[in-house]
Amino acid sequence: MSLRKRISLRNTLAFRLTLWYAGIFTVSSCVAFLLFYTLITSFIRERTDQELLGQVNRFSTLLAAEGVEAIKTTAVIEAQAAGVKKVFFRFLSLSGQAFSSSNMSYWKDIGVYEMTVEELLRGSSHVFETITIPDRKEKVRILYAMLSPSIILQVGQAMESYSRFLDAFKGIFIITMTFLIFVAAGVGWFMARRAVSGVEAVTRTAQKISGGTLEDRVPVKTQGDEIDQLAITFNQMLDRIQTLLTEIKEMSENLAHDLRSPITRIRGIAEVTLTNGKSLSEYEGMAANTIEECDRLLDMINTMLMISKTESGVDKLSSEEIDLAGLVREACELFEPPAEDKGLTLSCNVPVRSHLVGDTRMIQRMLSNLLDNAIKYTPSGRTVTVSASEDDTRVFISVKDTGCGISPNDLPRVFERFFRSDQSRSQSGIGLGLSLARAIARAHGGEITATSTPNQGSTFTATLPKSFPSDHRKQ
Repeated sequence: MSLRKRISLRNTLAFRLTLWYAGIFTVSSCVAFLLFYTLITSFIRERTDQELLGQVNRFSTLLAAEGVEAIKTTAVIEAQAAGVKKVFFRFLSLSGQAFSSSNMSYWKDIGVYEMTVEELLRGSSHVFETITIPDRKEKVRILYAMLSPSIILQVGQAMESYSRFLDAFKGIFIITMTFLIFVAAGVGWFMARRAVSGVEAVTRTAQKISGGTLEDRVPVKTQGDEIDQLAITFNQMLDRIQTLLTEIKEMSENLAHDLRSPITRIRGIAEVTLTNGKSLSEYEGMAANTIEECDRLLDMINTMLMISKTESGVDKLSSEEIDLAGLVREACELFEPPAEDKGLTLSCNVPVRSHLVGDTRMIQRMLSNLLDNAIKYTPSGRTVTVSASEDDTRVFISVKDTGCGISPNDLPRVFERFFRSDQSRSQSGIGLGLSLARAIARAHGGEITATSTPNQGSTFTATLPKSFPSDHRKQ
């Protein structure tokens, strides 16, 4: 493995998680070992102390029953029976001088500590000491105790077995811990790799996307954990980005197409006039046509800007109490003359009172677009019906025409920018009215739906909440 790869591995989240897991496991195991070691040493020491105190009690009883000579003889016998290298007995006077003992050839380096004798003389019943003999590994546990007012017993026991047990315990612990650390590192690496596999999938997908591939998606498992939520959110973001890019592409193509026609007309009229024009009226006609085409272009551009600002929330909508019934009636009155000119019947069915909170200007624009669309595509002699209703939390505005209708293939796309179905090609317009109406409805927290039957008519229904969403209110 190269240095760059090793450095890369050390910088990975999985490697750091593995180190944390192995480190915490090691520290926890060491703490557990120290506690267990302390408990074992305390238990063995207490057991040794109880054995030594038992020796003192036996010698004290024997001294009271049979005298000093009996305890001298018994000390030699018991030391030989247990092993002269295992235990020793020494009898001291109050001055600390030894007057009798077991075989002390192995224990000659152990003396009598005056401070311990003084502590006994001050009233202590017994005193324990743990000493280490030079050039030997094992320790010796020594007990000083008063056998009588004039005799002190010094008894010592080698802790060789105790030392061997602890050494064996330490060796087993080191071997076991080494094995467990490697196992913990392996388990930690496996768990860390599984934990970050979802993040790596997101990274790989993002790298592919940076190369220009928007179709890839992060695989989502069925565990429902945080990684799955990240993958789902990331995929939703990709879907949204892809949709926006598709809309931008289509909008650019449609915008280029719709801009080309009026610009071509303006240039053609200007070229013909400059080539063949001889009178002032011809130049005035050219100027009038140019102004008309420019107004159409400006209207399209302004509508596009309004849709973009409404959808993005750049322009915060005002929040005011709106008399919806009155607003619908005013809209019907406004569009009644053009409807009559076309030979249509405009019917308005609204309740006496109906209110909601919203932006009056934008709601008026939405109604105007829906009514204009209905009148435009309804043949002479038919009817356009506008109605309004409400429930506890929402209001419904419905505009129904009896025109040519929309084909099932075109119905899902009627709200797209610049989209115009085959039936609408012969009509004037740029295909932005319904897009703006839906943007206004969504900005108010509502929606517009469309239903249609070919050759029978279409119905557009705007559903708006009565209370304006707080995050859309003007700041």
